[in-house]
Amino acid sequence: MYAFTQDVGAVGWIEKFPVGHHVNYVNEAVQLPYDSSSVPGVPGSPVRFQAPATGPDGQPIPGLFWPCQKPPWGRLSAVNANTGEIAWQTTVGVTDELPEGKRNTGQLGNAGPMVTAGGLVFLGATGDGRFRAFDAKTGKQLWETKLEYSAGAIPITYRGKNGKQYVAVMAAGPRMNNAVEGHQGLMVFALP
Repeated sequence: MYAFTQDVGAVGWIEKFPVGHHVNYVNEAVQLPYDSSSVPGVPGSPVRFQAPATGPDGQPIPGLFWPCQKPPWGRLSAVNANTGEIAWQTTVGVTDELPEGKRNTGQLGNAGPMVTAGGLVFLGATGDGRFRAFDAKTGKQLWETKLEYSAGAIPITYRGKNGKQYVAVMAAGPRMNNAVEGHQGLMVFALP
């Protein structure tokens, strides 16, 4: 079993809803027994402990925040489903704004990995805008490419009419290192 985890401090909890309380999900009222709560003033989501990021010159980087704890902030883990033991873990993601030698921080993300029958684990949902392949048995990173957009989806794989296997991931949002909003694309790569 493979999981992409985020190691960031947050304050939040699960609490029981009052009887008869309904939550509106996509215009449909649903009665839930429990839901997540948080510090007052930020309903529905935990408060993360973050600090404004600064560049090498010490100046704040607008809109960029870093977790207030020691990295790694994001990891890919392989778990033995029979025993529950962690087979391997690897830090995933870099913080390009940091000086060389301090960039291997791991990154936060919002989607999980995909595994092929050929023993490759693909992950593209890290905040650094990269798409990566790992060896499923060892966790060693085998391949990486920087995407034009930030991937925010679980990758898929398929076999084309030509018999080749492909892996694809949906990427959207602002272009990496560019302020253009509202773009998206399906990024597709052929396996050797």
